[in-house]
Amino acid sequence: MSKKDLHVTPHEDGWQVKREGAERASSVHRTQEEARGAAVPAAKRDGVEVVIHDRKGRIRDSDSYGNDPHPPKDKKH
Repeated sequence: MSKKDLHVTPHEDGWQVKREGAERASSVHRTQEEARGAAVPAAKRDGVEVVIHDRKGRIRDSDSYGNDPHPPKDKKH
């Protein structure tokens, strides 16, 4: 089974957590922060990424909880 990222996206009842490629939401929450809070433990367990969308559906942030093939490079101060 391939690992599918989790997306936090707008839902008619607030915010949803939806596995990439799924037709239905895994869970629905009142706030975006509650949805993110539900997505993170599942992402850690499955070693996938949590992708946060804004109200218009655009990606605004993501956090990787698995083996990131393109990890960020540390900046020297």
